[in-house]
Amino acid sequence: MKIQLSDHFTYRRLIRFTLPSIAMMIFTSIYSVVDGFFVSNFAGKTPFAAVNLVFPAMMIFATVGFIFGTGGTAIVAKTFGEGDAARANRYFSLFTYVAFALGLVCGVLGFVFAEPLSLLLGATEGELLDACVTYCHVVFLATPFYALQLFFQSFFVAAEKPQLGLAVTVSSGVTNMVLDAVLVMLLPMEYKLAGAATATAMSQIVGGAVPLVYFFRKNSSTLRLGKTHFDGHAILRACVNGSSEFMSNISMNVVAILYNMQLLAYAGEDGVAAYGVMLYVGFIFSAAFVGYSIGTAPVVGYHHGAKNYGELHGLLSKSLKMIAVFGVLMVAAGVLLARPLSAMFVGYDAGLMELTVKGFRIYAYSFLFMGFAIFFSGFFTALNDGVTSAIISFLRTLVFQSAAVLLLPRIWGIDGIWYSIVVAEFMAVVLGGAFLIGKRKKYHY
Repeated sequence: MKIQLSDHFTYRRLIRFTLPSIAMMIFTSIYSVVDGFFVSNFAGKTPFAAVNLVFPAMMIFATVGFIFGTGGTAIVAKTFGEGDAARANRYFSLFTYVAFALGLVCGVLGFVFAEPLSLLLGATEGELLDACVTYCHVVFLATPFYALQLFFQSFFVAAEKPQLGLAVTVSSGVTNMVLDAVLVMLLPMEYKLAGAATATAMSQIVGGAVPLVYFFRKNSSTLRLGKTHFDGHAILRACVNGSSEFMSNISMNVVAILYNMQLLAYAGEDGVAAYGVMLYVGFIFSAAFVGYSIGTAPVVGYHHGAKNYGELHGLLSKSLKMIAVFGVLMVAAGVLLARPLSAMFVGYDAGLMELTVKGFRIYAYSFLFMGFAIFFSGFFTALNDGVTSAIISFLRTLVFQSAAVLLLPRIWGIDGIWYSIVVAEFMAVVLGGAFLIGKRKKYHY
């Protein structure tokens, strides 16, 4: 039976509805992990470090897709809840076109300034810098489509087609993995990194172009791309609503850059490579929380617009309980699997392997708090309270994590870098919980 946004959500129905979004985000993370696996094991440690140096900057350039995807979804879902489907589709079309145009601008800028950007991120002259520039020149070409891929991840849920969103993500991931296996393994050593970059770029084109074609054609969903008109107020509202996710992604990647700089100072390329492994594996764990937040956002937005406050309270209560359970399970899995997961990427270097295992076992405790922090931000975005959501995201990532990664290594050395994410996530949960308690009467949840 098809689940609709207007339904009453039990635990079972909530899990069924959000599962495709969770699977979609996890699979997206898995194919990023596969990318790292092939580069590390077949291209070498330096190209792997290069990818990890420039990857955060690439994500910053693509965040226009997140801001209009999450922020726009809240507006479109609320408009559907108010009963105006025609206006909702005009908003959807406007946000799609703006996201693609901004993605195109960002891609051109990234391509043109690839070398100075790599130097700014800490790449040194020689093999590391050359590898960074090579990877940037290929992947930035696909940035407009990657922005759309991130954009449509939220709107597939709003269109009540989460399974289709999962299918597109799987297709994109399979494209990346197959091309990685062919290009990275078979090309000569000097072209392996370019092959990995091509695999990533092609997967992003698939992830952005397929949903674009689907929504342009007549389809069975509630959303369809068509004519629209410029609406500066709607664009501003989407930016405000999505500002939390925008700030979260910007800040997260700025912090990743700070981590890399600190690691270069404390452990050189080995530190960057070790952190890359944690990021890749951590993506899978955190992706489940992000997917759940994306999956519940349109439901929260709909019932907020329809003033179904009892349902809103039930959604919040059920979500907090499930996040707590899964957080504990993820910490246990992270600690127990630290060695085999590290061995997949850097088993060829004993020293790097031990550094990675020790760091990941500390890093894993952040999953106990991470799910709550992500959900709190997404919950307020869905309520069209982008300011509160942005405050949580901004302080969680840019302020708490930056302060921790700059200060804690002075006390504990390189271990302080791994502890910083745990401390930052805990502080974010305290902040988000305070907002949740303080705004309960305003939103009646």
